[in-house]
Amino acid sequence: MIDTTINIAMWSGPRNLSTALMRSFAQRRDCQVWDEPFYANYLLETGLGHPMRDEIIADGIADSKSVIAACIEAPIPPLKVFYQKHMTQHMGPTVDREWMGGMTNAFLIRSPERVLASYAKKRQNVVAGDLGYGRQLELFQFVCDLCGEVPVVVDSTDIRKAPQAMLMILCNRLGLEFDPEMLSWQSGPSDDDGIWGKHWYDNIWKSTGFAPPDKDPEPLPDHLQDLCDQILPDYLAVKQHKIIAE
Repeated sequence: MIDTTINIAMWSGPRNLSTALMRSFAQRRDCQVWDEPFYANYLLETGLGHPMRDEIIADGIADSKSVIAACIEAPIPPLKVFYQKHMTQHMGPTVDREWMGGMTNAFLIRSPERVLASYAKKRQNVVAGDLGYGRQLELFQFVCDLCGEVPVVVDSTDIRKAPQAMLMILCNRLGLEFDPEMLSWQSGPSDDDGIWGKHWYDNIWKSTGFAPPDKDPEPLPDHLQDLCDQILPDYLAVKQHKIIAE
């Protein structure tokens, strides 16, 4: 157990292994987790027609200032770690970002071709803004400037290749001791899941740990390949800072 409390903001786009990593941190005896705190606010402000839109808004915190106030709260005693799974696209231009300076920020990445191959199975008419790559780079640069240092970047494929090694490095960079309990969990829904889990979390509900990396995806259709080419530079700009297993 650590002596002080720590609030972790893990920033990723959709289909990035973000729910599995949240499930991993939830196994720690010292940790509480929060699934996509800004989702209700994002849907309300953008008017986007996501699956379960009305239920998500009704169930969540729709006011961004109230979300921020809850994000910076210390974890519930006696817990020491407050892990928050954030989607980068949820941080719209009107949402204050100065609070991020008081967080331990980290960035979870995944290659665009893998994300698109997965995301397009769940939602049609995908656009760049749905995937959060441009916003992730923007937030990454904001944190660098705000905190005066490069935040932690971890690649989801690297975690799936070597879960224990990468989690040990990730925890060390976050100022935590590694907990072996992070390597596995019970299958099925969790009380920590957002209510949207019934639409998006079928794979994580079937899992009991980090699966090996997927095979390389099939070639994308032309319209998705064009989108992949569009967002690739944003991904590569963040990827160059990723942690590597020694």
